[in-house]
Amino acid sequence: MSRWWTETAAALGDAVPLPLAALLLLAGALLVALAWYFFPAWVPRRLPRMARPRLPRLRLPRLRLRLRLPKLRLPRLRLPRRRRRARPDAPAVPVPAPRSPEPTSAAHPGLADRLAAEGRYAEAVRERLREMVRLLVARQLVEPRPGLTVTELTTAVARVRPEVRPTLHTAGAIFSDLWYAQRPATAAHDHRMRDLAADLRRELAAEGDPR
Repeated sequence: MSRWWTETAAALGDAVPLPLAALLLLAGALLVALAWYFFPAWVPRRLPRMARPRLPRLRLPRLRLRLRLPKLRLPRLRLPRRRRRARPDAPAVPVPAPRSPEPTSAAHPGLADRLAAEGRYAEAVRERLREMVRLLVARQLVEPRPGLTVTELTTAVARVRPEVRPTLHTAGAIFSDLWYAQRPATAAHDHRMRDLAADLRRELAAEGDPR
């Protein structure tokens, strides 16, 4: 390394005189110092930009797809409405007010039988319950008053004649189902109500009435 430097310095000394070499080195150092002092004023702010080649734009054709789907119409499902069934012992069920008795015979049936013959079974059931209430009033087992419910009627009569409680309870349940729960009345309801009316008359006549 030292030999190479010695030979290089000797070759430069032979080609360039020593005072000139010293002057060149001093001028170079001065230029570097000025460049360092005035940096970056001498550096251009904007460098020349190279023009970019413009490529042609490729326009692809637009594809418009229109799909028409058939409209599906679903059938409407109508669910049957549930009717609330009134309780047989509901206190808000009033007993139909009894009417004045009509003369009946084999040739002239009562009002309940005529309604049943016409197919008006709900009205026939109501009329038979009125006959039962009229019988209880005649026996002085219950006081006739407006707004009397089935539960109050059954409770008042059962205090004096407990054996008639099941009959009155069943009759009140049938009447409540037909007139307040809006169940369709059939001939079976009328036959059952007729049997209950006969059972009530038989139970009241049995063992004698203490009153």
